[in-house]
Amino acid sequence: MRPRTQYARNKEGYFIGYQVFGDCPTDIVFVPDWVTNLEIMWEEPTLARFLDRLASFGRLICFDKRGTGVSDPVPIGVVPTWEEWMDDVLTILDAVGSERAAVFGHGDGGQMAILFAATYPNRTSALVLADTYARRRRAPDYPCGMSERAAEATLERVLTTWGTGEITEAGAPSLANNRSFVEWRGRYERLSMSPGAFHAVYPLTYRLDIRPVLRTIRVPTLVVSRTDNPYVKPESGRYLAQQIEGAEFLEVPGEDHFFHAGDTEALLGPVQEFLTGTREIPVENRVLATVLFTDIAGSTQHAERLGDRAWGDLLERHHATVRAQLARFRGREVDTAGDGFFATFDGPARAVRCGLAIRDAVRSLGLEVRVGLHTGECEVVGEKVRGIAVHIGARVMDAAKSGEVLISRTIKDLVAGSGLQFADRGTHELKGVDGSWELFAAS
Repeated sequence: MRPRTQYARNKEGYFIGYQVFGDCPTDIVFVPDWVTNLEIMWEEPTLARFLDRLASFGRLICFDKRGTGVSDPVPIGVVPTWEEWMDDVLTILDAVGSERAAVFGHGDGGQMAILFAATYPNRTSALVLADTYARRRRAPDYPCGMSERAAEATLERVLTTWGTGEITEAGAPSLANNRSFVEWRGRYERLSMSPGAFHAVYPLTYRLDIRPVLRTIRVPTLVVSRTDNPYVKPESGRYLAQQIEGAEFLEVPGEDHFFHAGDTEALLGPVQEFLTGTREIPVENRVLATVLFTDIAGSTQHAERLGDRAWGDLLERHHATVRAQLARFRGREVDTAGDGFFATFDGPARAVRCGLAIRDAVRSLGLEVRVGLHTGECEVVGEKVRGIAVHIGARVMDAAKSGEVLISRTIKDLVAGSGLQFADRGTHELKGVDGSWELFAAS
């Protein structure tokens, strides 16, 4: 369940938006990059999963810095100081009754986390730094920074593409071809900061050098870097660990900079072990499954012809008929919307046979259905099933004609030798799915 957004008022009178969720003993304050909006972040599954995982071993505290997201705006051209932003963290900690918290800084948020831990060690139980740095630009005594040319090019790219989501190509290569994610990212940027505010704030990260602060940190520290992060190289993390007394450094596989992209367990598993002393063995929630979708052909015309009461009675008989076939072929009903069913099977041949049986059985009611099936990796979240395979299955059904049981090429290959017969229905473009898909009608 999405946590409730609350507000705390700081000493200057600004209202800072925050959320707190999870009931584990360790308080964790998460300080990510500049792009934050507490309300919008839960719409993206990868981000929601990351936060849920953090909250599985701590009481997680998230907030929008003043001038960002749902927190009070600041006048254009007036940039809060680092001291003011750190005061906002104190305001939130006081509001939630936290005496000490582990501060988790990622990317550009790492500098703020470092400054807070050094300034308020009595309020910081531990410091976690992921894919972050002490300074952006290279220097004679800091060879791991970006060259002046690279820094200017990166800064220009981020500023000119703000609000479009195009930075996904560099920040999360694993999601760069996911159009829905890129669109969400652009919206997330636009609702986090206006272009004027972002142009005023973001260049600050290229001018700040916090190397002198590192030696003053006296709290347990873990530094984690992804090996192939194109935005912040592991050498920057290694430098931090070398300069912070007693800090641990860990390099993990990964090509993404966005904290919620790629293999997040490789990042969060070590964080959990560092903060709690134990590491959870993740429960595998991705399975190979065959998804089946059904829909009554011409349902609107049936409803208009029969009237509401008779149509409702017919729907009840239809639902009972479909559920009987699902039980017969060991299918699991996931969802029912209107006159359609969504079910999963652990075997593709049984799923196809179930689709054929449903089609034949409802004909005795004077109904025709369209059925679509696909096999792929699905994510199981409680009683729900989701993932691209589910989306493909629904689109295959959309392509089916009345009385047709349509399947993807994947299923045809998997059920070879089962005795099922298929007719080629050609190549189709499925809405919202990349590429062309070969579809076949089962009989």
